[in-house]
Amino acid sequence: MSRYTGPRVRIARRFDQYLPGLSRKTAKLRLNPPGQHGGNRRKKTSEYKERLDEKQKLRFNFGITERQLRRYYRKAKAQKGNTGHNLLSLLESRLDSVVFRSGLAPTIPAARQMVSHGHIEVNGRKVDVSSYLVKPGQIIKLRDSIKKVPGLRDEIDHPTFLMPNFLIVDKEKLEIQYIRHPERDEVLLEIKEDLIIEFYNRVA
Repeated sequence: MSRYTGPRVRIARRFDQYLPGLSRKTAKLRLNPPGQHGGNRRKKTSEYKERLDEKQKLRFNFGITERQLRRYYRKAKAQKGNTGHNLLSLLESRLDSVVFRSGLAPTIPAARQMVSHGHIEVNGRKVDVSSYLVKPGQIIKLRDSIKKVPGLRDEIDHPTFLMPNFLIVDKEKLEIQYIRHPERDEVLLEIKEDLIIEFYNRVA
């Protein structure tokens, strides 16, 4: 399954939930399903549907494909500790997610575009792969090619979300230091990761 590129607000309404990484337009939206009587059409969902929806929310929020998410799940399962927490930590440590959480981009898709266009350096080397996993201690920096883009300074000075404790941002140098992997309560997305793990345990 490919990465979703359609209307983002429709996805938020589909799940009746704000997805912070997908679009900030949905923060104040009336989150009902599309249609004239969207708010009155709720039905009892099956256990499978509940687990599928949680998995899909994770996919859409981080903008990844099904194949990528399965790969992250297998990697999280192979690590020590809680598999669900490991999975969220892996997704939060993607380069596009780190750029988004630092306030340098309003959404993950915007951060992904910055990365893919070659505007980001990691430890002094250009990285244009958004799925690059940032390691603790690494420095992410905006290249000179994007520092003068209109509106960028306003994004940095007025971020949508509070700066997480696992990042240190130098607003003058436009540098991000990735201190450590995030704790569970530092993940912005409201998600039931245990249901996602159960979903993959059943279908694997």
